[in-house]
Amino acid sequence: MVANSTMSGSGAVLDEFRLAEAIAARTGRWTRAAADMRTYLAAQVTDTDHTEVVGPLLDAGGGSGVVRFAGREVATWGDPSVPEMAFSATKSVASVAAGIAYDAGLLIPEQRVCEVLDLPEFAGRDITWEHLLQQTSQWVGTLWGKPTSADAQSYREGTEVHGTPPGEGWAYNDVRMNLLTYALTVLLGRSLEDVLREEVMTGLGASSSWSWHGYRDSFVTVNGDSVPVVSGGAHWGGGLFISAADLALVGQLYLDGGSAGDNQLISGEWIRRSWAPCVVKPEYGYLWWLNDEAKPWPAAPSTGRGARGNLGRHLLWIDPARDLVLCSRWTEDVHRLLTTVSAAITPGPQSA
Repeated sequence: MVANSTMSGSGAVLDEFRLAEAIAARTGRWTRAAADMRTYLAAQVTDTDHTEVVGPLLDAGGGSGVVRFAGREVATWGDPSVPEMAFSATKSVASVAAGIAYDAGLLIPEQRVCEVLDLPEFAGRDITWEHLLQQTSQWVGTLWGKPTSADAQSYREGTEVHGTPPGEGWAYNDVRMNLLTYALTVLLGRSLEDVLREEVMTGLGASSSWSWHGYRDSFVTVNGDSVPVVSGGAHWGGGLFISAADLALVGQLYLDGGSAGDNQLISGEWIRRSWAPCVVKPEYGYLWWLNDEAKPWPAAPSTGRGARGNLGRHLLWIDPARDLVLCSRWTEDVHRLLTTVSAAITPGPQSA
């Protein structure tokens, strides 16, 4: 090991000078258009019949981020304690909530949802929990006033597939994602915000500044109580509002196999399932992006897994080979940041 370097327990070696250079070179600019979130979101909508924002918004606080190596925070920029809208990085956190249900024996991935929940949206449909988690359900309908056709991203990116059965087509669709959070809320009998706080975030030692929001009409009655249903993205407002520091703790949890200290907050089996490739979309797992085959981040290490949102402007990156967690919010050229930070770490011998 050379001077000014740090070795992790797995043998990965961090070059502190290269890391500092990467942070200094890549984190000075951020997407300032997002300082007015309502205008920023409106500019991304292509379906003019469904432009109304129905959930809360949070203007961007500025570019910020955290790098964790060997279980500790080794670099930051901006103010990583300021909550930001997580956009579609929220989807990967919804996968954490699904993992809580899985570990409790409530969720069997291969089981049809209609066999467990008496909800009209699933009646007579061969949609399994795995289909929802891999975004292959092909569900068509309207939820909270938003039809599946209103998700601009699926159509803009050409991922929408029509007329195929569940499991045979993949589409990145926030309405279908909200269908999952709705089903999980009913399954668990409480809001996913409460589930995440009680089962995960408290055990991680996260701050109290994060929150998870739905829409103004997204409620379901469970055991006689009106329970809010959070959204899985931010196309119409809502979603997860969380700081880079707190989201990085979620990444650290997954890097550590689901444990935090002496507490197993989520099972290693769930993490393994979450990071297994989908048959029809090999770069996707259970709401996590995988970089080892189709490589959504072509220049980044194939050992990485990511939660990303807002066209990549929000990123939580986990690389077990490098004992690395990186969380970046609003930083421009985040792909270059990811590759230069990764290059500052030499993988351990067992990962070489």
